[in-house]
Amino acid sequence: MKNQQNTLFDFEIKNAAPLAERMRPQLIKDFVGQKHIVSPNTVLWRAIKADRVGSCIFWGPPGTGKTTLANVIANSTNCHFEKLNAVASGVADAKKIIDEAQKRLATGKKTYLLLDECHRWSKA
Repeated sequence: MKNQQNTLFDFEIKNAAPLAERMRPQLIKDFVGQKHIVSPNTVLWRAIKADRVGSCIFWGPPGTGKTTLANVIANSTNCHFEKLNAVASGVADAKKIIDEAQKRLATGKKTYLLLDECHRWSKA
């Protein structure tokens, strides 16, 4: 995602996005709040800077920055980033991404998967 060349259409789409989306922080230094998690020298901050972020579960009420923080991690590391929303996808979609991630890992490229709203998946 980070290495793609922008086109005129990307510019129009970006400008058409809601203000909150356009103003969303992209880097950890721009993230406001949750200082106990993202301040310099915290465990997560050091993991991001070292490009060694492991599995994370962000839990909390809507609007507290969980998805934004996941996007900040993706923008701040040298990994392939996949975003999957459980409201609009299923387990088969996740399995496909995991299979692709395993192939990528064989070439030395890590993958981060943001599984948003995972509690919405049915248990069937």
